[in-house]
Amino acid sequence: MLKQIEGSQAVAFSVAHCDPEVIAAYPISPQTHIVEQLSALWKRGELGNCEYINMESEFGAMSACIGASATGARTYTATASQGLLFMVEAVYNASGLGLPIVMTVANRAIGAPINIWNDHTDAMSQRDSGWLQLYAEDNQEAADLHVQAFRIAEELSLPVMVCMDGFILTHAVEVVDVPEKEDIDRFLPPYEPRQVLDPAKPLSIGAMVGPEAYTEVRYLAHHRQLQALELIPQVQKEWEEIFHRDSGGLVKPYKLEGAETVVVALGSVLGTIKDVVDERRDRGDKIGVLGIVAFRPFPTEAVKEALKHAKRVVVVEKAFSVGIGGIVSSHIYPTLPEHAKLYEVIAGLCGRPNTKHALQDMLDKAEEDKLDHTTFLDLDRELVDQELERESLTRRSGPVAENLVRDARMRADQHLAH
Repeated sequence: MLKQIEGSQAVAFSVAHCDPEVIAAYPISPQTHIVEQLSALWKRGELGNCEYINMESEFGAMSACIGASATGARTYTATASQGLLFMVEAVYNASGLGLPIVMTVANRAIGAPINIWNDHTDAMSQRDSGWLQLYAEDNQEAADLHVQAFRIAEELSLPVMVCMDGFILTHAVEVVDVPEKEDIDRFLPPYEPRQVLDPAKPLSIGAMVGPEAYTEVRYLAHHRQLQALELIPQVQKEWEEIFHRDSGGLVKPYKLEGAETVVVALGSVLGTIKDVVDERRDRGDKIGVLGIVAFRPFPTEAVKEALKHAKRVVVVEKAFSVGIGGIVSSHIYPTLPEHAKLYEVIAGLCGRPNTKHALQDMLDKAEEDKLDHTTFLDLDRELVDQELERESLTRRSGPVAENLVRDARMRADQHLAH
């Protein structure tokens, strides 16, 4: 059904139509509207036999999900940023136990310094937690991916994170074709768990495992992730047959025909990048886009196929590994054709706008092969140099974040005064 709706609410209705049996929730911006909407549906009696549990913390929410899923219940939660970090121990337990929990991560930067705005640092910090990770480009895909996530999670008995950009998507109001329950029932079969805690048939889940079997347990988790590389495209195809739209999959090629420069990215920034690429295509540039939907498991072969004719690849990332550089870029390196150049561009940290002007300027340099290997888009070099000079002049230079904010405000005041 077409609705003019906030992204968070579209996700909530999609989850509700999947007949979850347990929702364990703790609020944190920017995902709060999702669990608020689900709680309203539960209060009105529109979630069937679902148990909605208000937890005392994010750690408690994931722990409740683990217990519920272990009893054979279809289980859901949502979190963001510091909340995801708070539940990390339980996040690893959920995947290690092979429990098909679906969780929305409304992507938000991690403190310190404290902030609430969007980037991908939170989800990227959990890229090796054993969860599948799917990234939505827009709110239509966010709504659709949640339904697909339940199907994928339950077939593989692995948990799935559906990542959507905080505020940029969660709080954006746009037209979304919210999946109807009747169609979802055709697509998503009743949950048949691989393992169930049943008092009538007692067993242990999560007992101590020593060196004699631990490697094999981890290998099988890896094996199931690799199985997802085959399952995700199958699910995408079935989805398209029922819902008549293309959502999900491993990767999303855009105008790659004859492209010598390919821009790779995840999430909502793809929309702006596509606008920029359209403009450059109109003037004759040989440029295209590769959107990555599935970051875990990483679709190496699909990426390699998409980039096989590229002469240069520009990876735009909303997170990076301090001391090394781009995270997504490190996954792209093994997929590059011989002699292709790779540029990693760190952009949009903590909600900084990725403007068309900045992207155009960056791509001008890339196509002339004058771009630095690692570039921080729109980095304020003046602020950085001021802080570095301050630190060189005095040992007690003060807190970096507060210094930079003060310098930026003083500079803005000076501009206004003139």
